[in-house]
Amino acid sequence: MAKGNSEHTHPIGESTKRVDAPDKVTGAALYADDIQFGNALLHARVKRSPHPHALIKRINIEKARALPGVKAVVTGEDFPGHIGLYLQDRYIFCRDRVRYVGDPVAGVAATRVEIAEAALDLIEVEYEVLPPVLDPEFGASPTAPIIHPELGQYVVANFIMPVAGTNISNHFKIRKGNMTEAWGQCAAIIERKYRIPHIQHVPLEPHVAIAKVDASGEVTLWDSSQSPFAQRDLIAQTLGINQSSMRVVAPVVGGGFGGKAGVSMESLAVAIATKVRGHPVKLLLTREEEFYTAFVRQGLISYFKIGCDASGKILAMENTFYWDGGAYTEYGVNITRAAGYSCTGPYEVPNVKTDSYCVYTNHPVGGPMRGFGMPEMHAGLEQCIDDLAYQIRMDPVELRRRNCLTEHSILATGGKMHPTGLAECLEKAAQAIGWGKVAPPSSPNKRRGKGLALMWKAPAMPPNAGSSAWIELSEDGMITLGIGCQDIGQGAFTVAAQMAAAAFGVPFESVRLATPVDTRYSPYEWQTVASRITWSTGNAIINAANDARTQVLELVANAWEENIDDLDIIDGSVVSFKTEKEISLKKLVVYGLPKPDGSGWLGGPIIGRGSFMPTYVTGLDPETGQGEQAVVHFTTGAQAIELEVDLDSGKIEILKGVAAFDVGKAINPEMVKAQMEGGLVQGISSALFEQLQLKGGVVQNASFVDYRIATTADAPLKMQSIIVEVPQADGPWGARGIGEHSMVPTVPAIANAIYDAIGIRFDGPPFTAEKVYLAMLDAGIVKE
Repeated sequence: MAKGNSEHTHPIGESTKRVDAPDKVTGAALYADDIQFGNALLHARVKRSPHPHALIKRINIEKARALPGVKAVVTGEDFPGHIGLYLQDRYIFCRDRVRYVGDPVAGVAATRVEIAEAALDLIEVEYEVLPPVLDPEFGASPTAPIIHPELGQYVVANFIMPVAGTNISNHFKIRKGNMTEAWGQCAAIIERKYRIPHIQHVPLEPHVAIAKVDASGEVTLWDSSQSPFAQRDLIAQTLGINQSSMRVVAPVVGGGFGGKAGVSMESLAVAIATKVRGHPVKLLLTREEEFYTAFVRQGLISYFKIGCDASGKILAMENTFYWDGGAYTEYGVNITRAAGYSCTGPYEVPNVKTDSYCVYTNHPVGGPMRGFGMPEMHAGLEQCIDDLAYQIRMDPVELRRRNCLTEHSILATGGKMHPTGLAECLEKAAQAIGWGKVAPPSSPNKRRGKGLALMWKAPAMPPNAGSSAWIELSEDGMITLGIGCQDIGQGAFTVAAQMAAAAFGVPFESVRLATPVDTRYSPYEWQTVASRITWSTGNAIINAANDARTQVLELVANAWEENIDDLDIIDGSVVSFKTEKEISLKKLVVYGLPKPDGSGWLGGPIIGRGSFMPTYVTGLDPETGQGEQAVVHFTTGAQAIELEVDLDSGKIEILKGVAAFDVGKAINPEMVKAQMEGGLVQGISSALFEQLQLKGGVVQNASFVDYRIATTADAPLKMQSIIVEVPQADGPWGARGIGEHSMVPTVPAIANAIYDAIGIRFDGPPFTAEKVYLAMLDAGIVKE
């Protein structure tokens, strides 16, 4: 028998079926709102601010408290602690000031939802209305009203740089090279401004949280969550509870896209529950609340100035980003930072100056959404790359070819690029879309165009974001895998099972997952965000499997009196390459094996444990943004679009979408392609339809009637997903994440295709039929 002959227990690279598919398609999956709590359950509703910015002068809750069926009414006076992931800038319930329409002012728990809602009408709140800040560029100016006068006193992470006395909650800088000298060497320079609107995550499952505080003060929170451990930590800290006295249970999640990361409405349910001990308290957001009280993707005003020499080599780039962080900055400050260190896009630029500002406004709270600022930033940048190419009369693909990152390229932060398949993605996407080949439109009243865009994105996270896993073997040789990450639809549980099977040496079908995630029993996971689970949790799984393998092989080696190096685990059995002996795991993993001399037994239950933390990430200089290794790695890729513009209506029809991404290693190729297709369609939705209409700080389209998202009818007629695999040195089997990246380049690829079709640029999406038609009218392309 040859050592290493383990292909039967190595499902890496196989498109196995999803482990969660049967429960989801049959309706057996249990979501947070499905959990039954009996007659003790109370229902919570929240009194919210009708003003974008105001001082709270007086709150009277006595009438509400006296309403039959009401069990508790709480206000900000009950909870003095601040909460926040990177910058602790908000109270659970407002105490002295409201900062956006929807800010929670008071909470009610009652025996029925109808009673709780009636009680809200009885709560009297007197406000002193203040002038709002509704534009981030104005908000960053010295003349803007100050939204957080206490900014200088807030607790803040050491890599976030707020500016006290202003509305700037983070200012990230890049200073590299000699800008003055570089501009003088440029043969072409372009300058552009773009405006990216707020959009919503609109997951199928609205936010829901059920909290219970028992008689001893122990807290349990059941909720739809991407971040159960972060919620445990942050909520417990704010309410003065020991972390070990709080437990978060996270059942199946019905979509998140970042909107269920960190802490948003969950703390409200826990706070109310502290006043009605023994009762579970459920807070379920209505779809309307979901639009303006859950995190939104923050808006962006971006300025780009890019120059190149006569050969097309980019010499200089100067960018300024004003992020509309909204009233509080749960994640916005770190999105600002991520956009700053990624500001050049996937290009090597020797001279860079960037200022990325996160600005408080009186808009809904900005949070993470698929891409973590990269779709917004790339939207303008990748249009500028096309415009720069046109200005020096060069094909846009050729300009990208001459400038895109390769291994050892020097990044804007001063570090070196790792091996990447970006150039291969560019070539394959261009080839698949038929770049350079002109196709006639499908009818005389249409114009056809092609566009392409590149992207890169790193997992945006603190350097100490950890993952862990455990593996326990059962009597029948099955292994149970414990992980703390969440499956929000991306297939994390399936990939985790594949990696555990491959790393330990059992068939994929022999792995069971210990779910739902429960912070009391599941191993720690920082958060299910940043497209880092396959990479980070995967490394922890490998370490746990190796720990368990070592225990098994040492046991058998002792029992057989052999060298451990001559043993392996294949298809659920331990085999010896030396003696060709074989024993099934089911015969040894719990009860052990007899000693060779019959004097007793060896071994016992097998539990392996593993963890992972990227300890090699370094900080950045706060004044220059320079550092050795700012992030763990970048995933790169390209998308290409072919579309038609209807001259009679302005409607855009996407004919073909091509996506090519370097994922390092596709653990499950079909799920990787599904991520590429899903991101492409969601990107099309944000390009053509989505915009949170804000007027005076009030959301005007908080319903699916008025807020349009793409449906299957809007998906491209043809989609092609191309997997490129240049291994990541520290990735499990070389893998990198792909969950968010597939949405990043879609908007600029579509914008570039529209320009190719009709020669018109827009200042930002959505490229609605109305906007496109009016622009064609102004340009004289069509007539009324």
